Amino acid sequence: MNPPAEKQNAQLMRRMFGVIAPRYDFVTRVLSYGMDPRWKRNAVLQAALDDNCTILDLACGTGDFSALVRQKFPQATCIGVDLTEPMLQLARERGLHNVACGDATRLPFRDGSFDCIFIGYGLRNFPDLQAAIHEVARVTREGGEIVTLDFFLPRNAFFRRIYLAYLFAQGAFWGVLLHGTPRAYTYIPDSLRNFVSADELSRALERGGYERVRARSFILGGIGIHWARRCQPAGCESAPLASAVSS
Repeated sequence: MNPPAEKQNAQLMRRMFGVIAPRYDFVTRVLSYGMDPRWKRNAVLQAALDDNCTILDLACGTGDFSALVRQKFPQATCIGVDLTEPMLQLARERGLHNVACGDATRLPFRDGSFDCIFIGYGLRNFPDLQAAIHEVARVTREGGEIVTLDFFLPRNAFFRRIYLAYLFAQGAFWGVLLHGTPRAYTYIPDSLRNFVSADELSRALERGGYERVRARSFILGGIGIHWARRCQPAGCESAPLASAVSS
């Protein structure tokens, strides 16, 4: 199956997320059974951060990750990047003033600028996953981290069908109700069909300059969090992946 048209055309992607921006947080909560805030807190709590960390909230949306980091580390410097200006406006209204509209494969930052990069539901939307990972690695300091949260296809074929059907039905319902078009959210299951598995993402991170990859899955593999450390100058050392599943 070919990637969705929005994934192949930045203008279509901007238009789609511009339309859904005002309802983005609400629908994210609905599609995650209300567990999205819990997953994001878990991702931040297990990240290697300190009081003076500098983080990049990439594909930041309305700035959830930045808000969580600032709650735990008030002195942290948080910078948000998103492809869509309406999302950035909502992030500014929540107090994330250091924001930029930009492309994940061409970030406007120097090498090693950040202690940690958070990506919430963004990797799945990048047209070239490996190029984006390499670019993220470039702006991450050696020994820093990447933390990602995203949808994945469950391993079990039966549950995979149920999961895709659920996302499609919910997406169509809320898309029509809130925006007058089902496509506003049926993009999510379509994008999943062309995305890597959670294990494949772990390997992609290792190829892209990261090591010590840890992964945790939720909803029988339908959601995954990854933490990985940017390689030191000596290079990456492969390490066994740590994976846990909870519902």
